[in-house]
Amino acid sequence: MTLIGQIDRILFEGDDGFFIAVLKSGERVSGSYFESDVSNIKGSAITLEGEWHEHKKYGKTFKFDAIKVNQNELFFFLNKIIKGFTKKLAADLIEHFGSEELVNILDNDIEKLLEFKGIKEKRLKKIQTSWKQFRSMRRLGEFLTPYEVSPVLLTTIATAMKDVDEPCTKIKENPYILTNINSIGFKRADELALKMGIAPENEKRISSAMDYVLLNYCEAQGNSCIAKEVLFGGLDEMLGFTDKRHLYEAALVERVAEQSIVVMKNERVSPARLYDAEKFLYDDFRTRAKHDSGGFVKNLDAFLEESSLKLGAEQKEAVQMINNGVSLLFLVGYAGTGKSTTSKTILEILNTRYDAKEIMTCALSGIASQRISDTTGFESATIQSLLVKHEGSDMFPYSVVLIDEASMINSSLFARLMSKISKKAIVIIVGDDAQLPPIGAGNVLSDVLTLALAPIVKLTKIYRQSEEQAIALIANQIRQGEVPEYRAKYDDFEFIDLSIANYYALKQQLSQEELKELREQNSQNIIAEMLHRVVESIEKARYRLNNKQIKEYLNYFQVITPMKGGSLGTTNLNKVLQEYFNPNPKKCIKKGEQEFRLMDKVVHTKNENMTAWSADGFKMGEDASERRIFNGMSGLLFKIDSQEEQAFVFYPNEDVVVQYEYDELRSHLMLSYALTVHKVQGMEYDIVVIPMSFTHFIMHNTKLIYTAITRAKHKCILIGEGAAFESACRRVEVTRRDTVLLELSI
Repeated sequence: MTLIGQIDRILFEGDDGFFIAVLKSGERVSGSYFESDVSNIKGSAITLEGEWHEHKKYGKTFKFDAIKVNQNELFFFLNKIIKGFTKKLAADLIEHFGSEELVNILDNDIEKLLEFKGIKEKRLKKIQTSWKQFRSMRRLGEFLTPYEVSPVLLTTIATAMKDVDEPCTKIKENPYILTNINSIGFKRADELALKMGIAPENEKRISSAMDYVLLNYCEAQGNSCIAKEVLFGGLDEMLGFTDKRHLYEAALVERVAEQSIVVMKNERVSPARLYDAEKFLYDDFRTRAKHDSGGFVKNLDAFLEESSLKLGAEQKEAVQMINNGVSLLFLVGYAGTGKSTTSKTILEILNTRYDAKEIMTCALSGIASQRISDTTGFESATIQSLLVKHEGSDMFPYSVVLIDEASMINSSLFARLMSKISKKAIVIIVGDDAQLPPIGAGNVLSDVLTLALAPIVKLTKIYRQSEEQAIALIANQIRQGEVPEYRAKYDDFEFIDLSIANYYALKQQLSQEELKELREQNSQNIIAEMLHRVVESIEKARYRLNNKQIKEYLNYFQVITPMKGGSLGTTNLNKVLQEYFNPNPKKCIKKGEQEFRLMDKVVHTKNENMTAWSADGFKMGEDASERRIFNGMSGLLFKIDSQEEQAFVFYPNEDVVVQYEYDELRSHLMLSYALTVHKVQGMEYDIVVIPMSFTHFIMHNTKLIYTAITRAKHKCILIGEGAAFESACRRVEVTRRDTVLLELSI
């Protein structure tokens, strides 16, 4: 049913766009609004589609599925799409000039806007550039409006297609081209296509759905190939079909013919991009493994005697293999087994023939790159920065490349990296396969170990500086599915037990609601103990910040948790921790329930091209350039320009300053006082605090706990339920992914 009204008060607003409000007429309404902050539609006339429900807290509530905000079309266009307009400025200009006259001024006499208060040359230039880009896109809005395309979706389409000729025609011919736009998946494009009259069995629809199922199974779940029956089953579920195998086979034949999909033996299917990447790696590793570099020092024992580094038998084996002429070596070691020491010794041997400038080390994250440089003494860079720096060249100008944290690198990026390394170069690939697998498709390091595609040395002996230092020992016992002596006293590891007394007996006695309340109280106890640790550390953290040691501040104290939701998830913990680390900001930006404050710790959450400067370039007032900013980069929000509605973040590991429009904050940034285990792969912190609770049971396993604990450099503190920790230690996680590499070996 339909409900029409005007929003009077907002009772609740969540981070995910969900809100509960009261209309002027007194009715309560609830649902989700994604186009902007809910506060922006307070006082607006709205049309809702939904049903009445009884809310346990708020009583009779109209739960809506669709919301339409009645607002001036030009106001929306200026405010949501054209850069340089604030909500107030757009509203004031429309009120002053009227919609028609304002469009005329923007088209023909834009300098006239300088007469208006709040517009100066810098802002006018931004408005003029953006208006030229998007003026023609108003036609797109007129074209899509009859199909009930929401303003936020229109904004996404308009932005992505601003440089496309005749976008309306192209969408009409094939609405599924919209799936090429980030954040528009098959479901949203299909909804529009069906409204436009596309037949359910249309070949473009089936082909696009096939892409979606492939992408979801591969990129989202980490596989690089899929059994054909699984693919067809996914299509049935997606399209609501049965007995349409002949349509799927026809679409698959077409995709194979156009070389976008590869059908392998064993009835397995792979996106051509992923197949090509892993086939290249398979061939490249095997070829490099056969190459003999000729060897280096004649008397290795004498060379090692002169070195300040003392090696164990396993470490010496790796050094010996390189010295004997191996050109590709996989050096795999668990926490505390001396990978860095071995890497440094190998590079020193190679340095006897190659100049230091011919030797490059690299890793996926900035902090891992810095760490390998600090420990080996050789130049280092992130993989992405290396690829960008040398994108105009066929090959890197290096004779030796050491790749660290290899377990984190997915197939596509690994292939791009290896394709740029000279076939004559010596490559050392260092990793720890006990950690979580990479984000994205493939599991290269694990597959190479399984298939033995190249020489491999495994470091297993753990080197401890003292009996009181136990992080590496405990992590490795967990890796093997053993419960360590976690309650003992150590210098670098502490477990604070906040178990629920008689929990298993209470489970039999209490109702579900009572049990839930008990668990929530325990979660609050864990948070309270966590905050004691924050208070102990906050003075040293602030000392680093006050002395402009930004990198050291960001990497000093970190809460790591398995999940985003719940009291012990990142969303809630970030709000709690923000009040301790950054309680009285000079400026802040409120986005729903989320606040971004000046001097907040933040993390970037998308791989996207952004307006950016080098740190020195920003200080000197140089022009910005477009730079690729990657998911997981950790930074400090150091500047808020409320007039321009922009925020600026400094990423010290990458030495880059990035500009964010206010509207981009929720989609591109999140607070990083608490991060998920997946987000901190490759990172290292002085102090790590990890909540342990049965509320996270679904995520608990050996790989996850091992990865979390080994992020701690000096101190790891676990707080929570001993039984939950022990259970996690026994749940041995063996990563199983369907990959092209494994199929090629059969």
